[in-house]
Amino acid sequence: MQKNLVALAVVLALGAGVTAAWMAGAQTAAPAPLAVVQEVGVPTVEGMPPVADRTNLYREVGAGNFSPAVAQALERVYVPNRSDNTVSVIDPVTLKVVSTFKVGVHPQHVVPSWDLKTLWVANNAEGRTDGSLTPIDPKTARPGKSIAVDDPYNMYWSPDGRYAIVVAEAYKRLDFRDVATMELKFSIPTPRCAGINHADFSIDGKFALFTCEFNGSVTKIDLVNRQVIGNIALSQYFDRPDALALIAKPGKKPAKIPDPGQPGNEICTTPGMPQDVRVSPDGKTFFIADMMADGVHVVDGESFKQIGFIATGVGAHGLYPSRDGKGLYVANRGGNKIRGSRLGKGSVSVIDFATRSVTGTWPIPGGGSPDMGNVSADGKYLWLSGRYDHVVYRIDTSSGAVDQVKVGREPHGLTVWPQPGRYSLGHTGNLR
Repeated sequence: MQKNLVALAVVLALGAGVTAAWMAGAQTAAPAPLAVVQEVGVPTVEGMPPVADRTNLYREVGAGNFSPAVAQALERVYVPNRSDNTVSVIDPVTLKVVSTFKVGVHPQHVVPSWDLKTLWVANNAEGRTDGSLTPIDPKTARPGKSIAVDDPYNMYWSPDGRYAIVVAEAYKRLDFRDVATMELKFSIPTPRCAGINHADFSIDGKFALFTCEFNGSVTKIDLVNRQVIGNIALSQYFDRPDALALIAKPGKKPAKIPDPGQPGNEICTTPGMPQDVRVSPDGKTFFIADMMADGVHVVDGESFKQIGFIATGVGAHGLYPSRDGKGLYVANRGGNKIRGSRLGKGSVSVIDFATRSVTGTWPIPGGGSPDMGNVSADGKYLWLSGRYDHVVYRIDTSSGAVDQVKVGREPHGLTVWPQPGRYSLGHTGNLR
């Protein structure tokens, strides 16, 4: 007993020293390692809430498992309309837009704060220099005063809740900002990650994987020592050296070439465009949507190697776990171009986490462009923006039936609020 108390005192002392070192001179001093504490069998970074179930990190986001922090939040769906510089607010009961308000230039995602008390609209002002973040009070569904921030294409939170991680896509870097003031504290450059955008975190909070949209790769970020661990290229032919050699062959090639290894099939030579990321319930593998490969890559988090690929549908884009943590909804945007067209071959595929197989696919009736969103609090509906059809889809997760709500132009990363969970790691509602 006495030895255990002494060990605990040492851990606490180390933690206090590390916290002081982190907060002082964060931008210039060499980063000190975070203390690690034992939480229900999972060693986590200091300050991160304990892992409730190491076999299912989505257990705490089960239907109806609300935090007291969202007790007074209005039940709404917040839709950023990129081309209109507005947010549409939908009442999910009536399926009506109840208000629309102006925000900054090019709103991309609506991001719940780590403490679940504020929603932030990330306005990245693409091609300009006047990016901003607009806070929304979920108790009133009204916006506050915007804060000037460099290129906030997307936003996440450090697992301990200390920093906002602004994904500055155009600058190839991650900016760590004070959660209250959004003052820049330090940055992690990611020079090899062109088009850095979406992410998910390891079960222990020690690292994160961020996708690199414009060079077909994914990068691993050490959050303890604040540095890039490495990059790996993703491919649906990851286990086909013959196909990879043909793709890498110098010279101009058509988009598809005959596959000598599988007569009658073709090899796609177009580089991938990885998008959203979600970790498996046990925290061991990461699922990465790729809108060029029309499917989902599977990467082992610790070894940082690709171990699988799952074909889904045209333009695989957004990823959302079901409320029971057993399935993963894949929004297939219906096209392979960054600027898509209306009424594409949009659909939603359902992946079983355990078997890594597609168990169902729901097409958007008449075509569409399902993009980003989230699952309703009760798990009965999947809400997705119709990026190039200027609508929002509400998809029944038991049947795939689709309802549509007209919103502004080019809706993007909508969020459903409130959502179950203890804290947010960012994006449109990556809660734990």
